[in-house]
Amino acid sequence: MTNTENEPMPARPQLDGVDFRPFRGAPDYPDFARIINAFAKGEGSDRVETAESIAAGYEHLERCDPERDLLVAEVDGRPIGYGRVWWDQEPDGPRVYGQVCFVDPAVGGRGIGSALFAWNEARLREIAAGHDAPDKLFQVHINDRNTSGTKLIRGAGFEPSTYAAEMVRPSVDNLPDHPLPDGVEIRAVSEDQLRTIWEADVEAFRDHWGYVEPTEASYAHFLAFPHNDLTLWKIAWDDEGVAGQVRSFIDSAQNAEHGLRRGWTEFISTARRWRRRGLAKALIVESIRELAARGMTDVALGVHTENPNGAFDLYAGLGYEVVGTWTTYRKPL
Repeated sequence: MTNTENEPMPARPQLDGVDFRPFRGAPDYPDFARIINAFAKGEGSDRVETAESIAAGYEHLERCDPERDLLVAEVDGRPIGYGRVWWDQEPDGPRVYGQVCFVDPAVGGRGIGSALFAWNEARLREIAAGHDAPDKLFQVHINDRNTSGTKLIRGAGFEPSTYAAEMVRPSVDNLPDHPLPDGVEIRAVSEDQLRTIWEADVEAFRDHWGYVEPTEASYAHFLAFPHNDLTLWKIAWDDEGVAGQVRSFIDSAQNAEHGLRRGWTEFISTARRWRRRGLAKALIVESIRELAARGMTDVALGVHTENPNGAFDLYAGLGYEVVGTWTTYRKPL
């Protein structure tokens, strides 16, 4: 879904020695990956992007037209930062106007991040002006190590709304013996099951914070995830269908960049009929064993720390430790 072509556009920022321009399509992807990787390193994150991973996301954007909703900052003709905006609608909840802003720390302290942040908000206000929605909120996520970004966000009137963490289990050894509960079995995944697996995951997250109704573009994005390896997935089935899942993956670019042998036990969900019966724990244990068999020596995941189904405590009980925290900030529009 794109924005209408007759919407006004905010004026581009004016900064000495810095040029601002629109999105140029796929040729920007390598620069975006480079900028994100420098930004992540600057705030102490292990995140690594590639041109291919950027493409996988941008080819399936929803409620964002990058030709109008993205601004690139350049110094001496070289991209050194960019901002992008979009919007989401929570069922029976607010319309949420989100943004990201990345700047290479090598050019920090020149007001580039502040300029992009202000442009993002102005663009979102223009988009929102054309929406008939009773409850509208700005939203931004930020790594808590990013103290300058946090200061900027708070200074703009944003307040903390909820929290997330990255957790790492520093070893794949000493796993608990936790068998699958009776009535479910893990089966090898075939291509014809992908839609069913995705729909089960969507349904499991319907009652979680920030849920947005998915579209066909969401499914296409799921299929395009660059690290998909069906042989790593642990999908449990019962006589009603998918009972639970852990769709593990290995990010080879991240591992190569940081000298890691890390696997990700991610995309964890359990059907409501199986919650609090030990299924998720059993699937995670099986997933760690699978990743260990592939030569991984630690495992990681991300979690909403206020998850209503006790996910954070489950992961902590399995030996995962918090290595980074994020805050989601919101502000009435």
